[in-house]
Amino acid sequence: MQSPFQLLLDLFDEPKPVPRTQPAAPTIPTEDLEPSPGEPLDQLIAPQAFRHPDANRETRLGEVLVAYEFRRAKRKNIGFSVGPEGLVVSAPRWVPLGEVEQAVRAKARWIVNKLEAARERKARIEAARIEWKDGATFPFLGEPAIVVLDPRHAFHEAGGVLYTDTTTLPGVARQTLHIGLAQNAQPAQIRDAVQAWLMRQARSLFTERLNHYAPLLKVEWRKLTLSSAGTLWGTAHSDGSIRLNWRLVHFGLPVIDYVVAHELSHLRVMDHSPRFWETVRTVVPNYSELRSRLKEDAIPAW
Repeated sequence: MQSPFQLLLDLFDEPKPVPRTQPAAPTIPTEDLEPSPGEPLDQLIAPQAFRHPDANRETRLGEVLVAYEFRRAKRKNIGFSVGPEGLVVSAPRWVPLGEVEQAVRAKARWIVNKLEAARERKARIEAARIEWKDGATFPFLGEPAIVVLDPRHAFHEAGGVLYTDTTTLPGVARQTLHIGLAQNAQPAQIRDAVQAWLMRQARSLFTERLNHYAPLLKVEWRKLTLSSAGTLWGTAHSDGSIRLNWRLVHFGLPVIDYVVAHELSHLRVMDHSPRFWETVRTVVPNYSELRSRLKEDAIPAW
């Protein structure tokens, strides 16, 4: 977190007067202020800022400017949510704006830490964005897989895709996905073929893991639906319906197992009370570590 500048004074020296019209500033090498082409100098020394695209209020938390979306909601207290787009603050209708502002300032350290973490994670996701072409790589079950366009084969029995897993040189993707498309296939064609294959793998794998953990938790699931929600990995309903995000197949099996066990545990405890987490712990003892990995690991943006 970027802290406010602190002025340290030697108690044994008399501080020199500082002109009121021109505050003292730390000495910065001239070369550090050289703007890059097209980058105005005032942007280099502007305060750090986080702006939600639907922001309707803003505040300064130390040296950080935070523009956030404020909502009135049916709730008992003031709530804070930090996502890829920024900060959202929700409050009951009876809470005055002054009290909301005080609450935001009281949570300043937490808010800025979360915003910085969200910005860094978004940058990692963008850096991992896949360029869909022959030789593209994507994560499958926690390991890199390489796309090979192979127009000589149609692979009709496998939806136009053939998957192989062979040991190669260290650091080289050992998983290969052969796709029956021409070398000049459009990126969208390649992406759609890979996604269709991943979704088939997801349904098969999720079904197998649900069947594994349901008896251990003494619950019964009835229906599996794949979702494409941006940040929601899964949901469970009391009727036994389970929704799981197909993008979970980018993660390793331990993370997938945590999400599966999490949703099945909701069939016993439909909240996030201590009893719920104890239920999860009975089948996934290290759920806390896996939960953190799910939040921190950057999977590619589609």
